[in-house]
Amino acid sequence: MPMPTSSELRDLQRPLKDRYREDPAAARIPARAVARVSTDGISADVDGWAGTTTAGLHPAAGGDGSLACSADLLLDAVAACAGVTLRSVAIAMGVELRAATVDVEGHWDARGTLAVDRTVPVGLTDVTITFRLDTDADQATQDKLVQLAERYCVVAQTLASAPQLSVRREALVGTTEV
Repeated sequence: MPMPTSSELRDLQRPLKDRYREDPAAARIPARAVARVSTDGISADVDGWAGTTTAGLHPAAGGDGSLACSADLLLDAVAACAGVTLRSVAIAMGVELRAATVDVEGHWDARGTLAVDRTVPVGLTDVTITFRLDTDADQATQDKLVQLAERYCVVAQTLASAPQLSVRREALVGTTEV
């Protein structure tokens, strides 16, 4: 998709926004991912837009480091979402970015994951998003750009306000798909 101008982006999104205002139920978009769990190793394959990602254990949990771990995948999702959101907001604001990066870092404690200490949380305990911008925009505009990118980043906001999580079990039907 070629780079739209601010007015082209607004024109592109206007009918969507109007539809969602008129019919809020139309704005509830389903999302889904399915992992196929390996039967001959400790890994899982997830098919996505860019192909299949094979996830495995982090070296701190017994993996060899050759596969993406869950923290890698989560931080990748934050970085991608924040980057796309930053770009969209920059276009909407008319801010020219010569270059930009989004660096996302987090920490987790392997003692929780490996049940070494049940008082230690399982999962990431902190996530930091750093936006680096090459632009002629003034500081106030850059601050606003980052503030809006953080506000409208779906993945960052999901982490900031955890969604309701449901876990269930179903019988596997057949031998290859659920």
